[in-house]
Amino acid sequence: MNSVELTALLLLATAASFTPGPNTTLSTALAANLGFRRSLRFVLAVPVGWGLLLSLCAGGVGALVVALPALRIAIQALGVAYLLWLAFKLFRSAALAQADAALLKVGFWQGVLLQFLNIKAWMLALTVVAGWLAGHADASARFAIILPLMLAFGLVSNLSYALLGSLLRDWLAGPDRSGLRLRWFNRLMASVLVLTAAWMATF
Repeated sequence: MNSVELTALLLLATAASFTPGPNTTLSTALAANLGFRRSLRFVLAVPVGWGLLLSLCAGGVGALVVALPALRIAIQALGVAYLLWLAFKLFRSAALAQADAALLKVGFWQGVLLQFLNIKAWMLALTVVAGWLAGHADASARFAIILPLMLAFGLVSNLSYALLGSLLRDWLAGPDRSGLRLRWFNRLMASVLVLTAAWMATF
C-alpha cells in the first residue's frame, strides 16, 4: 500500500469514525447515564463487531448483500427498528436510575450486533474492501494493516465520545439532582438516533 492510498484510508477512517452516528451517540449516552466504566462494554464491542463485519465483507459476504436487495432491505429495516426502539427508551429516561432500568442494558453483545444492523457500518466495510482490498495481489498483507488501523480509529472515537459523556455526568444530574438537564440531554441523544435511523432508511 503506497502513501497516497494510506492517506486516503486515514481520511476515510477519521470521517467515518468521528462523525456522529449510532455508535458514538450510544457511547455518549451510556457514559452520561451510567458512567465511563459501564460504557466500556459497548465501546469495546464497536470495533470488535465492525472488525467481524469487515472480515466477512472481505470474504465475500458483502458482495452477497449487494447482490440481494431483499437481504439489504432486511438488514436496513432491522437496524432502523432497533435504533428507534433505543431512541424511545432513551427519550423516556428522566433520571439516572430510570436510564439504568430501561435503555441502558445495552452491553457488549448488543454493541456487536448493532454493527451488523447498521447500514453505515456495512457501507464503510464495503468501501474499504472495494477501494483497498479487492483486486490486489497483496490483499492479505493489506488486510493485516487495514484491520487494526480501522479498529483503532473505532475504539478511539467511541472512547472519546464516552469520555465526553462521563465528564458531563455530574453536570447533567444538576445541583438539585432533579435530572432535568439529563432528561433533555437524553432527548437530544434520542433525536440523534431518530435522525440516524431516518438517514439509514433512505440510504
